[in-house]
Amino acid sequence: MPSVTSDGVETVRATIVESGALDRPKIRLPDDTAAEGVVRVDADGTSYHAPVAVALDGDLELRGLYDNARMARERDGDNRLASWVDEKGLDPGRTVLVDVVVEDEQYGLRAPGEEAVYRVVDAPDDDLASIAEDVDG
Repeated sequence: MPSVTSDGVETVRATIVESGALDRPKIRLPDDTAAEGVVRVDADGTSYHAPVAVALDGDLELRGLYDNARMARERDGDNRLASWVDEKGLDPGRTVLVDVVVEDEQYGLRAPGEEAVYRVVDAPDDDLASIAEDVDG
């Protein structure tokens, strides 16, 4: 698998916002950063899957970090975004950097001032992806 550095990809600035009664963090993305659905997100050398959706106010949001695509789709299991935000010492309203590793498929998440190296993951071909969705569902 090829690797790229955060310096070698497009980086967008996003904002940490709180959501819901429990004030869980989510990331408000600039428009057209990602397509709605589940994307791969690498943070601190760990690969996660994240649901990306349009909020009621029309903003594009990354709503969590989950261990696999099924968990992200169903929002089941541990959402690791809150612990990542806490470990970085970031608060709501702060900027985070989102690296576009493979548009609409793979992203990197990092705190301002950090650098990262990402392994570019090949997307499965459409036939394999549909089989995997059938098995997961």
